This record gives sequence, C-alpha cells and structure tokens, in this order.
Amino acid sequence: MTIVRPYGDTTGDGMVQLSFTLPVAHSKVAEGAAVQLANKMGMDPALVVHSKPMGPDFTFFVVYGRVNHLVDTSKVEVVERDYPLLTPKEVNAAVKRGMRRRLVVVGGCIGTDAHTVGIDAILNIKGFAGEKGLEYYRELKVVNLGAQVSVPQLVERARAEKADAVLVSQVITQRDAHLLNTREMSAAFREAYPAERRPLLVVGGPRFDETMAGELGVDRVFGRGTTPGEVASFLVHRLAPAKVAA
Repeated sequence: MTIVRPYGDTTGDGMVQLSFTLPVAHSKVAEGAAVQLANKMGMDPALVVHSKPMGPDFTFFVVYGRVNHLVDTSKVEVVERDYPLLTPKEVNAAVKRGMRRRLVVVGGCIGTDAHTVGIDAILNIKGFAGEKGLEYYRELKVVNLGAQVSVPQLVERARAEKADAVLVSQVITQRDAHLLNTREMSAAFREAYPAERRPLLVVGGPRFDETMAGELGVDRVFGRGTTPGEVASFLVHRLAPAKVAA
C-alpha cells in the first residue's frame, strides 16, 4: 500500500495538527482568522486547540483539523545513503590506507549564524547521539572555526590548512539565509580552486532539503539528526577511494 492518509484519532481519519503565528492581537477575531487560514489550507473542519499572545500584536496558534489529501509514498523523492556506515576504527584504517596522511576537515558556521550546536555535535569529541565527534578520529585533523565565519575567512583557512573537506552548519533560515550563504560559499570555492583540487563541500542544518546539493553547488547536504559517524563515513567514501586511485 503506497497511498496513505494522515492519522489522528483513528486510522485514515485525515486529522492533522498545525502551528503558526498571525500578526494579530490575541482575541476571538484572531482565533477566527486562524480558522479561516486553516480552512483555506484545506483543513475542514478546523479547531483552534491552543492560542497564546506573543506580545501585544501577535498570536500563536495550534489548530487541529481534517484534510482530504492523500500521499503516494511511491512518488516521494529522498536522498538515500549510498555508502556503508563505518566504525571509527574502520574510518581511521581507510584513511590511513587510502590517503597515507591525515584527512583534514575545516568546519564552521558562516554568515551571521552564531548557532554552533550543530557543527559542534559533528566536530567536537563529545559528539552527538552517543557517537564521538570527528575530533575523536585519530586519522582526521579537525579545525573548528566556530560561529559567524565570513566566506573569505573560510576559504582562506581551508587553503592554509590544505583542507580535504569543508563542513558548514546553518541554522538561521530567515529569508532563506542558509541557502544564500551556501550558494555564496560554493561560488567562492569554485572561484578560489581549480575544479580538481577543490575540497569536498558539505553543508548541514535542520531546514535544508537534502535533494538540493546540486542546486546549491555542494557535494552533500545533511539534514537534522545526522550523526558524526554518517559524516565520517561519507568523507571516507568520497575521499579515500579517490586518493587510492590517484
């Protein structure tokens, strides 16, 4: 069965929950406006189950209601992992055997993004989800530039460190800042490096669409929940075999 409908109280009832904010003061009129919006989005009936003022001029809502839309899972497009997951020991062995030197990774948050939780989860030895970060890997040299790194600074440091891979985390998404910053970054690296010598470009963050790597000019996009082991395995998959062939 590939055709499915949302589930709320009973199987196939089409019930969904939606949250949003309207620039309207908290009132009965505001709640009516929230229901109107939900109706226009295809929720019918729609019920405001929670509303809360966000200052004097805004209201946050949670709306519960029924939709009639169906989803065909056979037509869903996703980026499946096309490489094996390796243990830290296997990653170290592959790098040592394939590159005969340490694999250099430079990472940071570009633009005005000051949220380092994501990049630290991947790079710092403390890691994430029970996995050690890339600093734990003996055959990886990790340079964490931290927050609010300009694109020219990132390119300059990558060149100075002779980076094999550049990891960028983006959490700020207002006005698609994460997409604009990523395109600026990829363009800067294409300009600064010959195509065959450009480091691997990897971006990640909770609002990225993993299918957009080609459009953004990067080699891989990782979404929320990505672990250090997945990133390390990808780096080996893309870089160690190429070095062996060379």
